[in-house]
Amino acid sequence: MKIKYIFLFLFLGIASVTTAQEKEITLAEIWTGAFRTSGMDVLHSMNNGKQYTVFNRRTGSVDKYDYKTLEKVETIVKASNLSEINSFSSYSFSDDESKLILATEVESVFRRSTLGIFYVYDIASKKVTKISDNKIQEPTLSPNGKKVAYVFENNIYMKDLSSGKEKQITTDGVQNKIINGVTDWVYEEEFSFVRAFQWNAASDHIAFIRFDETGVPEFSMDVYGSELYPQQHEFKYPKAGEKNADVSLHLYSLNADKTSQINLGNYTDFYIPRIKWTNDPVVLSVQVINRHQNELDLIMYNAANNQAKIALKETDKAYVDITDNLTFLKDNSFIWTSEKDGFNHIYHYKKDGSLINQVTNGAWEVTKYYGYDEKSDRVFYQSVENGSINRDIYSIKINGKKKKRLSAKEGTNSAKFSADFTYFINTFSSATTAPEYSLHLAKNGDLVKEIKNNKNVQQKLAGYKTSKKEFFTLTTAKGHELNAWMLKPADFDTSKKYPVFMYQYSGPGSQQVANRWNSANDYWYQLLAQKGIIVVCVDGRGTGFKGADFKKVTYKELGKYEVEDQIDAAIELGKRSYVDKDRIGIWGWSYGGFMSSNCILKGNDVFSMAIAVAPVTSWRFYDTIYTERYMQTPQENASGYDDNSPINHVDKLKGDYLLIHGTGDDNVHVQNTMRMITALINANKQFDWMIYPDKNHGIYGGFTRLHLYTKMTKFVEDTLLK
Repeated sequence: MKIKYIFLFLFLGIASVTTAQEKEITLAEIWTGAFRTSGMDVLHSMNNGKQYTVFNRRTGSVDKYDYKTLEKVETIVKASNLSEINSFSSYSFSDDESKLILATEVESVFRRSTLGIFYVYDIASKKVTKISDNKIQEPTLSPNGKKVAYVFENNIYMKDLSSGKEKQITTDGVQNKIINGVTDWVYEEEFSFVRAFQWNAASDHIAFIRFDETGVPEFSMDVYGSELYPQQHEFKYPKAGEKNADVSLHLYSLNADKTSQINLGNYTDFYIPRIKWTNDPVVLSVQVINRHQNELDLIMYNAANNQAKIALKETDKAYVDITDNLTFLKDNSFIWTSEKDGFNHIYHYKKDGSLINQVTNGAWEVTKYYGYDEKSDRVFYQSVENGSINRDIYSIKINGKKKKRLSAKEGTNSAKFSADFTYFINTFSSATTAPEYSLHLAKNGDLVKEIKNNKNVQQKLAGYKTSKKEFFTLTTAKGHELNAWMLKPADFDTSKKYPVFMYQYSGPGSQQVANRWNSANDYWYQLLAQKGIIVVCVDGRGTGFKGADFKKVTYKELGKYEVEDQIDAAIELGKRSYVDKDRIGIWGWSYGGFMSSNCILKGNDVFSMAIAVAPVTSWRFYDTIYTERYMQTPQENASGYDDNSPINHVDKLKGDYLLIHGTGDDNVHVQNTMRMITALINANKQFDWMIYPDKNHGIYGGFTRLHLYTKMTKFVEDTLLK
């Protein structure tokens, strides 16, 4: 009797597991966050290196924790204890950690820029000071914590926190004409920063960039909203080959109460992508790069004698990437990263720019530079030494010796170090392991404590019919070895023929084939695999982390070699016995939409369908900094622009094509899609399309993503499963 019950229990258990494993992922689950993993709060490491702070949104407080125990030590500030503020959404410290800036009523301007009402909180006195009654940008405390500088209506202001006295430093700021202290649209988007002013260490100088946009062409977007008449959103947007803002560098002296322009030298048509004060309070570092972005000068400007000298010249046959890796040591020698030997590596220079040594070297890439620890004389970095689809954490002596691998698990590891480099919090994930967070010793990588994992998400997924992501190297007929992954249906049968749906992004230096945990798209691919579709991703030439030559082969020819590789990859996949070569589709977003559009046109005998979301259809429509970095100007390289633009190949369309865009896209303008549509109509080509009113480049908000992916799923089913 007992045995029978055990048998029945086992039978019922097996039956229930089988039923659970047959559960299928739905679009509603994906886009309501059913498989969302939990992460670590963004933390600020305190100067002592032993403690850190996080913003607790639930309690509305900034809390201090101990690294070693991970226990809360104290609450620094709580909104409910402040009569002046009901709530705040973020915080930042002064350099000496005596004060906090608290952000309220924050609203977005563009991708990175915001406006808000800000307050200064004095930790010792618990006093709250409102910086301005106006919505301002980028408030920044002086290193000594006595003053705060900010931008309002394109002008720089400064407030003395003791007296409450406010001073307007610049007066010529005008919307769509002159900007002081914050970047214009194209700098913000392509050089990835907003605040264009910097305090020096002595708190007696502010260096800032001025943008004169007067001659820059203006772009206009209709905002449909809910009113009777649409509104016009107008902003300066320099398209490839058009005029950029004229930039100049200025210095405000608090002691002299005077602003002067810094003479950088004989430059014309140039960018200032970075400024940074050195440890010497009178020496400012300035990076100046030419319009082609293949010649960069690192200039040291001395405010005491008004002299500017070039310390380092970086040149490249294609382009030089801009980073935030420049680090000054106590003696003002500096650490710099460069691709000059063919791979991205770390270098150490004297303050005059003469090379001390190359810190890292090898046929692999440094993917992140974390910093330098003076007491141990070690540099900390992330790299792909363990394969280009993986990431590991390392330390190395600044002389390039005694390298240590600090991460242990194969996959994607990233680190957040304490200020004194005693500890680091490691974030790890792989294709089979959801994100894990753990505390380690920086000296050897030893585990101190597990912090958080997402095993609950993995356990939940175990109840679904999912497929394993298979990584492999795809070799094209031309001999190019490309990183790839494949998802097969869970009930895959080698005797059957399956359609293939390819995903790629393909932009310069990007990577989609990586050993990391699922994104929302990965769950969509699982859903498509459930329906009997093989999903494949291939990183072609032009993508990153395999050396400069592999990445920069696409220079002046965006959309040529990357498209060739996707077409050739599809041909190779079509040779497999289980692939139906007549049902191969491709999709992508942004640069990926540019690619998928080109693929179905140039590869019209290979691809039977394509989806393009927010695509560039001609690089003539995109901005100067991004486009010209890879293409030079249309005036110099007309064939590079036109020969590889989908808009010029619409007559080749044979398969099914779905075009999607948001009208509020300030990045890749809907003009790209509208001009593509016009060309398709003029060529008498049938296609499908979807427009999302007022949605930006991300096309999200409310049910928008669910609607978008429902639309795309139906299109995939109708074209690949027919």
